[in-house]
Amino acid sequence: MQEQEKKPLIVLTGPTAVGKTKLSISLAQKIGGEIISADSMQVYRGMDIGTAKITPGEMGKVPHHLIDILLPGDEFNVVRFQELAKEAMEGIYARGRLPIIVGGTGFYIQAVTNAVDFTESETDMSLREELYDFAREHGAAALHARLLEVDPAAAAKIHENNIKRMIRALEYHAQTGGRISEHNEEQAGHIPPYRLFYFVLTAPRDILYGNIDRRVDKMMEDGLLAEVESLRAAGVPRSAVSMQGLGYKELFAYLEGELSLTEATERIKRDTRHFAKRQLTWFKREKQVIWVDKSDYGFDEEKILNVVSGIIKDGLGLCRRAAECEGL
Repeated sequence: MQEQEKKPLIVLTGPTAVGKTKLSISLAQKIGGEIISADSMQVYRGMDIGTAKITPGEMGKVPHHLIDILLPGDEFNVVRFQELAKEAMEGIYARGRLPIIVGGTGFYIQAVTNAVDFTESETDMSLREELYDFAREHGAAALHARLLEVDPAAAAKIHENNIKRMIRALEYHAQTGGRISEHNEEQAGHIPPYRLFYFVLTAPRDILYGNIDRRVDKMMEDGLLAEVESLRAAGVPRSAVSMQGLGYKELFAYLEGELSLTEATERIKRDTRHFAKRQLTWFKREKQVIWVDKSDYGFDEEKILNVVSGIIKDGLGLCRRAAECEGL
């Protein structure tokens, strides 16, 4: 298929706390887009503060998809995300609008942009439960050691705190006899089936880390602890996928008496900074991305919006001359 025949797909991603949400709203309003959330935690209802979930008032009348669609006890994974995202995209195309995938879960984004094939591996819930039980009993490091034995390349890329991804890799090996690292490498080499505009928003590390620390402080002020207490009181188990999210697992540890509140708060900041670093490492491996460093534009949101929207409009042939796009 020729590039011009492919359907356009816009991706706006970057590390946590870089400012994706604000830019995505302005961009969608400017180019006639609808937003598909690529955040593995914002799918859950009742998890608003800890996920920095956009509020209806902040949406600026821009339609949003894949937000608040599941209960906190429900299972969610990359396969389900891919299915729901594709379904949302077809509806957006049918309405004559542009889909904009926004979020920081790189693996989820790749599943759509590269049309990753997950059909080889069917979910075995008994195996999944067995692996979660093993992690609870022996710890994340022991689970990581099991992964290292069967797939060293995957173990090198997946942090031992990411129990969900480790289990996914072990499931793949158990069910197919192959290595998920090799499968992912093969899938990553596929030519994207979309006319892709893939933007990675970033900022200098000291700015980004400062944003993260202030965001966590604001979350605590806004009632993150009460949010976690409410979820726990409602019967959401600590082992739930939703409770592995940043902020939730640390405060669950506080509520279980394992950490002081100060220790839990500092751990959220530390783990979020580490997460942002891993996000940047992931995006550096992606092909066809356009890096947008906010410091290059003096952190001027209007300038950044004009650059991003101009590239899209020029690429879609909506400007008679490329220079005309700069002010659109």
